Amino acid sequence: MKNKLRLSSILLFFSIASFGQTKPNILWITIEDTSPQFIGCYGNKDASTPNIDRLASEGVKFTNAFSTGTVCSPSRSTIITGVRTFKLGTGHHRSNYPKPDYIYGFPYFLKQAGYYTTNNSKGDYNVSNSKEFIADAWHEFSNEAGWWNRKPGQPFFAIFNYMDSHQSRTMTDSYEQYTKDVLDELPVKDRIGEQAFDMPPFYKDSPEMRKQMARVYNAIKLTDNKIGQLLAKLKENHLLDSTIIFFYADHGEGIPRGKTNGIDLGYRVPFIAWFPPMYEHLSPWGVGGKVSDELIDFEDLAPTIINLAGGNIPDYLKGRILTGDNRSKPVDHLLLSSDRSDNGTDLVRTITNGKYIYSRNFMPFMPQVRYIHYMEMGDIKQQMRKDLKAHTLNAFQKSLFEERPAEYLFDTENDKWEANNLVNDPRMKPVLAKMRQQLTTDILAARDVMFLPEYEFGLISKTTNLYEFRLRDENYPIKEIYEAASLSGKRGGDITRKQIRLLKSKNNIVRYWAMTGLRSQSEKDLKPYRSAVVAAILDEYPPVAITASAIAYQVFKEKAGEENLKKYSSSDNMDLSLMSINYLLYVDNKQPFINTIKAVHEMKGRNYNVKSAALDFLWSLGLVPNTPENEK
Repeated sequence: MKNKLRLSSILLFFSIASFGQTKPNILWITIEDTSPQFIGCYGNKDASTPNIDRLASEGVKFTNAFSTGTVCSPSRSTIITGVRTFKLGTGHHRSNYPKPDYIYGFPYFLKQAGYYTTNNSKGDYNVSNSKEFIADAWHEFSNEAGWWNRKPGQPFFAIFNYMDSHQSRTMTDSYEQYTKDVLDELPVKDRIGEQAFDMPPFYKDSPEMRKQMARVYNAIKLTDNKIGQLLAKLKENHLLDSTIIFFYADHGEGIPRGKTNGIDLGYRVPFIAWFPPMYEHLSPWGVGGKVSDELIDFEDLAPTIINLAGGNIPDYLKGRILTGDNRSKPVDHLLLSSDRSDNGTDLVRTITNGKYIYSRNFMPFMPQVRYIHYMEMGDIKQQMRKDLKAHTLNAFQKSLFEERPAEYLFDTENDKWEANNLVNDPRMKPVLAKMRQQLTTDILAARDVMFLPEYEFGLISKTTNLYEFRLRDENYPIKEIYEAASLSGKRGGDITRKQIRLLKSKNNIVRYWAMTGLRSQSEKDLKPYRSAVVAAILDEYPPVAITASAIAYQVFKEKAGEENLKKYSSSDNMDLSLMSINYLLYVDNKQPFINTIKAVHEMKGRNYNVKSAALDFLWSLGLVPNTPENEK
């Protein structure tokens, strides 16, 4: 049988060559919001994913593959451009700031190399002028797109994106909608029972939670079924033996604590490469069920695919080439990032070596499951909040709603659900010290532009782009800014004193990070500096004034802070309005702001993020229903 397969591959090769095609076809199968913990070939005995598992058994399974972000559009920004979000300024979900004209979606370079490029179909690329950007990258971009419209003998690069495992299916949509979109599409024999899987320990094991968690397993089963149909079509078209296949998810699982959260569960993805016999020589890992622990991330995809296609790799692509004779050397660690998702602001930077993952939380006054309206609508999140209020959660489950520490260090080989933070373990001091230094070095080398408040992004984008803006110290003194930011999240009297001194800086961004850091300090440590915090309510730089107001109101019950937060919540600048309302989500006494936030929600011209933050605020007080129907 094996000899027959080889012979058919050789004959097919000569058939293709007669039409002038000598380059491999490339098929990308991308799925949404899925962690490897929920796929059969990655060790989940309860998951039914035979088609994905078959790709792994015949190809190469990667155990250390990572998204460069934790939510869709930032991740897809890096996938399509090959440029990291913290360089391009695309870290905030659906922000759409301008990019340099010379940065294209990488399929543009495949088109130049003679490939027919199709996307069926998701963009969400998080860049401005998206229509032009898409037209440059793709011959076809629609739900009807595929390899079938190419010229005879023309190699193709085709993406098929499956939405069936998206967060909308796994948690956010109503159960009625989930039934229609997922359960009704599955044969009864393919559906999983609500008692037929292990619950992650960060969730309460109850009938209510099991009902919701079953959605994850049924969604990935439906996804796998559709992947099987696509592979069958490829075979029917006699293309299986001339096509290299890549399968992966765009970031971690679309459940509370996964997607949008800067830990391993948010970043790590399933990733499989499958090579037909005629292109086996292009796999440095071998084939036939090989397992690789090589570190890879989404920055590597663009240069790898352009290289496979024989195209010209532009100088701005800094990711690794994973295959072929000019393959790049493996790396010993990766820098990952998590920023704002919808109305849920955040800034996390992460180092992983595959075994250990170190996350630095720069805004830890917000919990792991911070307010994000698209998450809050889900039945599972609301059930978790009910259980929290009823005091029925254990310490691990409750910790998801508590302030975070400044640092996490998890051993993901021995603690896959990240239950045991090793930061204070004396045995981990060498690992922690090394990862801390790697984080600082890599952030400074990248000139991470996401340390600017998003308010600044809007101002900069009026005249230039963030990618180029960040390159000059005159514009962006990253060392000075990061020195202030590196204190944020750390707690204690000594840190508080340093942050208070930094409030005297002439640099707006330094003062912003000093005040942002003070938001995580205790009342005890802030009490001696009341006058400095209250004075900063009048700071000329709005992000400083807003943050000072939030602290002054929460800690000192200052009326001036209350009035300033009301003013900025109603601001015509959406970034300032969102910042203000987001702070209000985490104050103890929300009552004085009810009328203001009601009015903001009804204002014309409010963007999705501001309206979502307002809805979260009102729902947290029981003033509005929190359902997909009430989203607007």
